[in-house]
Amino acid sequence: MATVQKRNNSYLISASCGYDNNGKQIRKTMTWKPSPGMTPKQIEKELERQAVLFEEQVRTGHYLSGNVKFADFVETWFKDYAATQLRPRTIHGYKQLKGRTVEALGHLQLDRIQPQHLSAFYKNLAEPGIKARASYFCSVDLKALIKAKGLGLHQFCELSQVSDTTLKAAWSGQPVILQTAQSICNTLGLDFQKAFKPNDANKALSANTIGHYHSFISSVLERAVKWNLIVSNPCRRIDPPRVEQKKLQYLNEDEAARMNELLQTEDEPYRTIFTLLLYTGMRRGELMGLEWKDIDFNTGVLSICRTSQSTSDGGTFTDDVKNPSSRRSMKLSEELLELLKQYREWQAGEQEKIGDRWQNTDRLFTSWDGTPMSPDAPYAWLQRFLKRSNLPKITVHGLRHTNATLLIGQGVNVRTVAGRLGHSMASTTLNIYSHELQSADAAAAEALGSILGKNKTSGQVE
Repeated sequence: MATVQKRNNSYLISASCGYDNNGKQIRKTMTWKPSPGMTPKQIEKELERQAVLFEEQVRTGHYLSGNVKFADFVETWFKDYAATQLRPRTIHGYKQLKGRTVEALGHLQLDRIQPQHLSAFYKNLAEPGIKARASYFCSVDLKALIKAKGLGLHQFCELSQVSDTTLKAAWSGQPVILQTAQSICNTLGLDFQKAFKPNDANKALSANTIGHYHSFISSVLERAVKWNLIVSNPCRRIDPPRVEQKKLQYLNEDEAARMNELLQTEDEPYRTIFTLLLYTGMRRGELMGLEWKDIDFNTGVLSICRTSQSTSDGGTFTDDVKNPSSRRSMKLSEELLELLKQYREWQAGEQEKIGDRWQNTDRLFTSWDGTPMSPDAPYAWLQRFLKRSNLPKITVHGLRHTNATLLIGQGVNVRTVAGRLGHSMASTTLNIYSHELQSADAAAAEALGSILGKNKTSGQVE
């Protein structure tokens, strides 16, 4: 039963929530202060109600206070907030950050966390050697080697005891743990030192990654503020790590034209994937989430309605678009429509070969059995293509930048570019491509000067 003690103008309410490992009773406390003007009878009645309510919250584990440790509150935050309010990929990313964060701040009570604690943590993250040398990058073409062994994806996974999601991550250029790398090498008979390269242990975390830690901590503490556990969020009283603005990676006009030409002789489905990315500027997840019903071949309009995402622990899954403006439609050229018709015929042929094993998901881009292709798969293929084509190294997202800069360079209205890219506001496009817009503006000024000054001759006017 809850107990009540009067303390000056307030009351201390306490209740038991069990015993610790040493048999000592654990008690939770809260302070209640009557509102001004309440009569003694009203105070007595409300105090009784507060005591009963508090005891019930403690008994059911729903009571939290500012003296709860950060580590304990993080678990509550993931369960009661993140699980229902955040996207799976965001949750997965935050879980990747939880270990280091809890190790550094987990022992602190929520109401004791100060800006200096956060500054010290960020400083530590920026120190050389903070990256754990526990992951490895594959440096060989795993997909080709598995095929050369006469093995299918599922056969190899059974032999190596590596999940298909992890295997796809490895051949897509993502790091994998030592045990996974060794299992792959043992199954294929590869020299480990030649097949896998260690992640750089001496490299400090980037400012961008440290910024992700700041966002994670801020989100947790902001929820503590909204749940009235702490008065303010200490993250608001500290400057987040400054992220250096990276130069955009994209192909220029000649390089993009060369890539488009070379793609037309490539095998399906990557010919279609990267031609679409060049022509539409879609995000990778939007492209991989496309279904055949999203394309109206009569009107030539493609609709973006969903995305395909993946995490190492959740595999490939369908998610909503990034924001409301990302749900959009765009007109396709006759060239693209013809490409898509050819690709649909090719996919129908693949389906016929597989027969009953084909799973009809309606996705454009699939694995061998019709299930959605991993969104990470195009990256590794792109890097091999760029290398053998002697084109600059860019990411899949770099093709989105390529599309935007080509449109801007051709004088397409910024609002039109923003609409095709799915930006919520034209100002977003202006901020991202400010340098490219300045170059286009300078070219326009020169062109105008050339037009208006073409009749001038040596200071004389005819």
